[in-house]
Amino acid sequence: MRDLFFILFLAGMFGLGLRRPFILVLVYSYIDIVSPQRLSYYLLNSVPVSLLAFAGALGGWLLLDDKTDCRFSRRQGIMLLLLLYCGYTTLHADFPVEALTKWDWVWKALLFAIFLPLTLRTKLRIEALALIMVLCAGTIIITGGIKTALGGGGYGELNLMVDNNSGLYEGSIISMVAIAIIPLILYLSNYGTIYPPGRLTRLFAWAFCGACLLIPIGTEARTGLVCAAILAVMLWWHTRRRLLYAGLGALAVLVAIPFLPSSFTERMDTISAYQGDESASTRIQVWKWTLDYVRDNPLGGGFDNYLANSFTYQTVQKTETPGSVKVERVTVTDRGRAFHSSYFEMLGEQGVPGLLLWLALNLGTLVQSARLYRRYRNTDRAEHRWVAPFALAMAQGHVIYLVGSLFVGIAYQPFVFMLIALQIGATTYMRRRSSEADWRPIAVQAAR
Repeated sequence: MRDLFFILFLAGMFGLGLRRPFILVLVYSYIDIVSPQRLSYYLLNSVPVSLLAFAGALGGWLLLDDKTDCRFSRRQGIMLLLLLYCGYTTLHADFPVEALTKWDWVWKALLFAIFLPLTLRTKLRIEALALIMVLCAGTIIITGGIKTALGGGGYGELNLMVDNNSGLYEGSIISMVAIAIIPLILYLSNYGTIYPPGRLTRLFAWAFCGACLLIPIGTEARTGLVCAAILAVMLWWHTRRRLLYAGLGALAVLVAIPFLPSSFTERMDTISAYQGDESASTRIQVWKWTLDYVRDNPLGGGFDNYLANSFTYQTVQKTETPGSVKVERVTVTDRGRAFHSSYFEMLGEQGVPGLLLWLALNLGTLVQSARLYRRYRNTDRAEHRWVAPFALAMAQGHVIYLVGSLFVGIAYQPFVFMLIALQIGATTYMRRRSSEADWRPIAVQAAR
């Protein structure tokens, strides 16, 4: 029955795409985020639905879509350079077989992100993509939030529809994404036109945000807690009633603490006492190894070159007994541990050139969001009042991504590349609108 539902749904969407080619872009986004082929028992696993959707989206744009307003931005150029450089390091990778496995999905994510802004030539398309991305992530987040509220969850134990610890179905990644999209959810509930603002829309949005906040609790991912704290500070900074907001926030935390599972609070305590946590201590050793590796190999070692790492270190272990606490040092030897940081992931795999391209892409996105916000935050034109809130939501979400990336290896996460493409589309669209507004026929200018 599940397979039949997915087949009928995708068939209907592909059918709509024959009349409106942009819908195929949304279909590919849905497939890339939700991965319905993982949820299917058999039928969808035997059909390359992702390839079909991308071929349809690209073909529909080339043959049927209006391309007069298309612009190729600098950040798309940066992504193209990053794609080519990743291809080069893959050819010279330390672990060729493993590198090809990762390259198989990274190049698709980058190529789609390069292509996506070319299709976002209207406000409706920009909003439609933002809505699809939020709702697709919501299929995972709402499921996890409900399970957490009913008492499920635990580190590595929260089942997010599939028993597959990759993509958005990985605990730390979905925790970061869940917090990062909260500003976009609130934006759509207040300024959306596909689902106009109203009581039901806002009620769903607030419930959705509640599910997003439950995900870090259900997954017990420390990254999610750090991201939630950063989001709280940013929302406090942009609110007009800061004292009231701070008071209500503190009250909410005090009320929530007694209901948090003990395993969650114990795991969060390791944030400040990382010396006693083997996972955190291992990450630090991996980062040290990466710096030493890049010192000798500045061009990087290709995808998954962390498999070469090996190190020995000491960690602190506490044993509590009635009336005393025994502290001893334990020697740990480990090898082949993942980077657990996007910055070190990019540095180790793509070297200094790759890290600089990745930083230029992400910092450029933040700068452009800030410029868009400053330019339109005081606009008196009704048709432009959505721009500043949208730019602010995108900037806040991207800050959360950059903070979460410190602790999670998501440098090539397709969902984040889509968010960057969405911001590029909004920037180029508003530049085009501004140039059109500034242009006047010669006769009109002479008359003035």
